[in-house]
Amino acid sequence: MPTPYIQLIVAALAGWVNRSQHDVIEYLLAENRVLREQLGDRRLRLSDAQRRRLAAAAKRVGRKGLLGIGTIVTPDTLLRWYPRLVAQKYDGSRVRGVGRPKSTAEIEQLILTMARTNSGWGYTRIRGAL
Repeated sequence: MPTPYIQLIVAALAGWVNRSQHDVIEYLLAENRVLREQLGDRRLRLSDAQRRRLAAAAKRVGRKGLLGIGTIVTPDTLLRWYPRLVAQKYDGSRVRGVGRPKSTAEIEQLILTMARTNSGWGYTRIRGAL
């Protein structure tokens, strides 16, 4: 069982870490406000990867948490992006085939030429010559 002295140290350390995190959050909020002021009425053009990162972070914060933050898009938009972008990332359209990629036609022709001109050569010797 920790002594009261250790409990006091742990509480003080937890308070310091919390204050430090609060200071970082306050700085990031101020920085966000400055960037939004510079942006003005112009729209940001975000890539799908950037949207996915924002949406994933927004999902962790939640709608209530996002309402207190000056986000670059509305909280509803962020939370609407999440399922669509995650589903798009894992939709399977970029499925790769199994095995090695095919050799180029030029290499295939070189192998066939070597095999025809050197009938005594086997696979190992042709591979070594390449």
